[in-house]
Amino acid sequence: MPCCRRGRALAASLGLILVCLAAILSGGPRTASAATELTLAVVTTPGSAQHVCAERFRQLLEERSHGAYRVVVHHSGTLGTETEILQQLQLGGVHLAIITLGVLDPFVPEVKVLDYPFLFRDAAEADRVLDGPTGRALLDALERVGLKGLHFSENGFRHLTNNVRPVRSVDDVRGLKIRVLESTLHRELWRALGANPTPMGWPIYAELQQGTIDGQENPLWVMAEYRMPEVQKYLSLTGHVYSAHADLANLAWFNGLPQSDRTLVMQCMADAAAYQRAYNRQKDADYLRRLREAGMQVVDAPDLASFRARADALRQSALFADPHTRDMLARVLAAVGRQGAE
Repeated sequence: MPCCRRGRALAASLGLILVCLAAILSGGPRTASAATELTLAVVTTPGSAQHVCAERFRQLLEERSHGAYRVVVHHSGTLGTETEILQQLQLGGVHLAIITLGVLDPFVPEVKVLDYPFLFRDAAEADRVLDGPTGRALLDALERVGLKGLHFSENGFRHLTNNVRPVRSVDDVRGLKIRVLESTLHRELWRALGANPTPMGWPIYAELQQGTIDGQENPLWVMAEYRMPEVQKYLSLTGHVYSAHADLANLAWFNGLPQSDRTLVMQCMADAAAYQRAYNRQKDADYLRRLREAGMQVVDAPDLASFRARADALRQSALFADPHTRDMLARVLAAVGRQGAE
């Protein structure tokens, strides 16, 4: 484990102790004179998609509760990686979190279906599915592991960068050491595409700078906000996965709220997610312009058919052998007008 990663792990452990203590101290009944303090964790920095949603939620809940709640947003990985934040959320040390959906698949296997490659044609189709009964069924499945799924916000369509060569077709991926999410689907997807996938928590700037890994894949906002042009030369607009964020609460804490407060929390998060999605999409063209101007060589139209041909093998893999997961995949494919057994 690199020294910086050990340091982050120690900081995360200390942060968990402090957050748990704060949760205990703030767990008493609300009064007119004292706001109930809530902790909301994100792994990314201010200006990121998760942080934009978190800040909007904070503003809405504090305003609409007339100061009865105060939300403290922990950002920039101060409470650890997304997997570590999820574990804290399950324990109740964190009240709320906004997490990249793919990281949840080791916890609840069904959620991996939303990261199925080339699933959504565009953002509008993703919204229709995520905001409909299929999306709600996936959020409700998280209750099995002590999580309350409030809503989906947006990470965005994921694209590939690397520091070795331009990727114009899937054959150019062969042998690249690519950082992927701590997700079984993402690992197996890049293995099927011919890469050497390396699951790793975020951030990864040092690993890219040192050449520990060749590349990574993420939405454009991540590449711009995390200065990828400084450590990555080539960008291919693959759009291989639409990546959602799961907006979550600790289930026991949420269920312990009065019904009116549960409704308020849900509505504030739904409105924050809608705000963040619109914000993200408005800025996408600007992010791409910034990456070009910073010197990245962009492959605008890679051969996506070659990527799809390799990625389709995943449907018959062990990833979807579990009956619940296979049924959910069929349901999602049907929701976007594709047959589950095609």
